[in-house]
Amino acid sequence: MPTKKSRGKSRSNDWRARDPEREREQSRYENPLPSRALIAEVLEKDGPLSLDTLIEHLQLKDEDSHEGFRRRLEAMVRDGELLKNRRGAYGQATAMNLVAGRVIGHRDGFGFLSPDEEGTDIFLPPREMDALMSGDRVLVRPSREGRDGKREGVVVEVLERANKTIAGRLINEHGVYLVVPANPKIVKDILIPPGDLGGAKAGQMVVAEIVSPPARRTLAVGRITEVIGDHLGPGTEIETAVRAFGLPHEWPKDVLDQVRNIPDEVTAKQKQGRVDLRDLPLVTIDGEDARDFDDAVYCEPAGKGFRLLVAIADVAAYVTPGSALDREAELRGTSVYFPEQVIPMLPEALSNGLCSLNPDVDRLCMVCDMQLDAQGQIKRAKFYEGVMRSHARLTYTQVADALEQPKQAAQGKLGKLLPQLQNLQRAFALLFNAREQRGAIDFDSTETRIEFGEDRKIARIVPVQRNQAHRLIEECMISANVQAALWVLKRKLPTLYRVHEVPAADKITALREYLSAQGILLGGGAEPQAADFAKVAQLARGRDDAPVIQMAILRTLMQARYTPEPEGHFGLALEHYAHFTSPIRRYPDLLLHRALKHLIHKRPVKEFTYDEAQMAALGEHCSVTERRAEEATRDVVNWLKCEYMSEHVGEEFDGVITGVAGFGVFVELSGFYVEGMVHVSALYNDYYEFDPRHQRLVGRRNGRTFKVGDTLKVKLTRVSLDDRKIDLELGGADVKDGLSQQRPDSATRNSGSGRRSADGKSPGKGKAGARKQAGNKSQAPSGTKAKTGKKSPNKRKAKKRN
Repeated sequence: MPTKKSRGKSRSNDWRARDPEREREQSRYENPLPSRALIAEVLEKDGPLSLDTLIEHLQLKDEDSHEGFRRRLEAMVRDGELLKNRRGAYGQATAMNLVAGRVIGHRDGFGFLSPDEEGTDIFLPPREMDALMSGDRVLVRPSREGRDGKREGVVVEVLERANKTIAGRLINEHGVYLVVPANPKIVKDILIPPGDLGGAKAGQMVVAEIVSPPARRTLAVGRITEVIGDHLGPGTEIETAVRAFGLPHEWPKDVLDQVRNIPDEVTAKQKQGRVDLRDLPLVTIDGEDARDFDDAVYCEPAGKGFRLLVAIADVAAYVTPGSALDREAELRGTSVYFPEQVIPMLPEALSNGLCSLNPDVDRLCMVCDMQLDAQGQIKRAKFYEGVMRSHARLTYTQVADALEQPKQAAQGKLGKLLPQLQNLQRAFALLFNAREQRGAIDFDSTETRIEFGEDRKIARIVPVQRNQAHRLIEECMISANVQAALWVLKRKLPTLYRVHEVPAADKITALREYLSAQGILLGGGAEPQAADFAKVAQLARGRDDAPVIQMAILRTLMQARYTPEPEGHFGLALEHYAHFTSPIRRYPDLLLHRALKHLIHKRPVKEFTYDEAQMAALGEHCSVTERRAEEATRDVVNWLKCEYMSEHVGEEFDGVITGVAGFGVFVELSGFYVEGMVHVSALYNDYYEFDPRHQRLVGRRNGRTFKVGDTLKVKLTRVSLDDRKIDLELGGADVKDGLSQQRPDSATRNSGSGRRSADGKSPGKGKAGARKQAGNKSQAPSGTKAKTGKKSPNKRKAKKRN
């Protein structure tokens, strides 16, 4: 409590004169209240204080303002800025050594707090996660550092419950109904009372509304509000993922009303004042299965270099700030590409219609017009609004074939377009040379495409080769993105940049130690540059362990994000970078288009719709929606692959070890592009120790090693759709040599699977009980998520755009 002296001093000054944000409050409210900044200042000096004491402290004489002031304090509590103690006094969270942030759950029962402010994540052990779900906002008191040097935290208060509903599978365990969450980050089942089943049956995929959240010793309680479909029904995996990850998927009425008022064709009025490019043979080049075309290209010789045009759909001409379309696009943040299905950011009337650069129709566009010199450097660039007419919808395969066999292409339907495609090829050679000169990291990766048969069941998984046309378009898009970032930066207009930060020092040290054991040197000293990483990737090509080395590099690199600060793109070795080329499917691109338009029309910077603070909030939101989309699509692919492999249980396959851990080896099944795991308990007749430096398991007595790149004969023993895990054991000659045996019963129980039949009934111990035990005692997992490390064809477009 403040002393009498300090209170008297505070009362001698009117709070308005001391409020650092007084002008801002007056501009927003007719009867301004003490700002959050002033409240924090008072509490830092004199707090914690009760509501009545604060009112007296600040001399709030108008009683009508007291309720508004109380609501502001409660809002600060919800946001984690303040904490209300048991005596009803408000205090600064930071002064109490409390950290506010969002919970990130892990499938093994523990979690992390991602702080609202900058800082390292705080580990939350299973006991702290008992009353939480992934996504919740909480206040945590960092308690101590664990054995790995990371901070551990104790949850002080839950600020916000993130999950209003949970999607998952309804099961019946000895007469008790539970929903097993489909989101792997939520590990606690939801208890469903018998009267709240909503007509659902055990084994079906459902949505449960949370009636009461989980507590330390009790599960969350819910009621069924929607039946998605049967567990293995066609399309159920996508419908479940949409709900499990909270993807907005229904168009509000005001959005549909606005779309109905948009003309089907570009009007004559809209074309006025734009540069007419309709006679220029701009073409789109995309995948065979692409449905929206947001970029077109054209190239011609100019001096010793080339003139390169990248025309992008002018989405900003139709989606204006603050409109219903804009609010929904901001909420979604990005389109989400599932196998053979997409949840678009914009309604199809725009994404596949008026904003799609379809051939032989007039379309509004934003153009980046660049001049390349003979070294592949962009010497000049300008942006303008245009109207175009795509002369062809080309595919990567068509373009690659035409460039490889020009004589044959000249006689076919691409004959008239061949000269400009060859110009693009020559310009690409210059751009790619410049890319290599600056040291951008370039990975070789095999993408896959899931092909479906009847009832939307996987028929096969096939590799998709990345050809010269993919690279050509990628370099064109990168060039336009760079110039857009520079254009806005030079004119000091707020926008979002695509930032890929320098890797953390501890990760660089770990990578260097691993590479050293493989006979590869990572140069650059304490601060290696992208060129040093690129050199390692180049050295790894052709080696058996090349995919693992590539994965080690990827895990060392930071995750790209959106921010108003132009901090550069490490992986591309670029000082400035932004996203300009895909406004149909990415909200940050749309924001950048608005900034460019503002500059094209020479409007004052101060009149721009957004300020730095708004851009910072939008950057964080768009980064979150991007990660959410990636998690949802990855989950669907893993589900589909598990479902596919469930028909092959008991069969033997050739495989290659792609990863090694202390609890087993990860094996990719040759020809299937699916990964499973041989648990260490399935390796017979020895104890195996993990050698992290050489990424291998070594038998103590027999000296048998399992290392990355080894080929194995394996047998598929179990598939768990709930956990997205595929379990393998050694097969073939290894079984005959006595190096493998059936896993002990205890290992099977600890795996958390094999207990439920397809109808959701359990013959044995409940999953909730098994998870509770796992939370009390750490156990090595016996399976692995059916991960692929590849992208579906629907995501190929996303990759090429960087």
